[in-house]
Amino acid sequence: MFESLSEKLEGIFKKLKGRGVLNEENVNAALREVRMALLEADVNFKVVRDFVEDVRQRALGKDVLESITPGQQ
Repeated sequence: MFESLSEKLEGIFKKLKGRGVLNEENVNAALREVRMALLEADVNFKVVRDFVEDVRQRALGKDVLESITPGQQ
């Protein structure tokens, strides 16, 4: 179960690499995938909902540091 979740999360972060700014569209797409991966791993719905919302609020509009990718930030 953890291996599958890890693989899914790695795939999501790979999609974010190379972006200059995390905009609402790519953040929402990535968080949709994160939400599904966590729910498929039997993480509690409320925990997933709170986590995704917290990440969304922190991520939107953040400039990506030049030395790292959005997936690493």
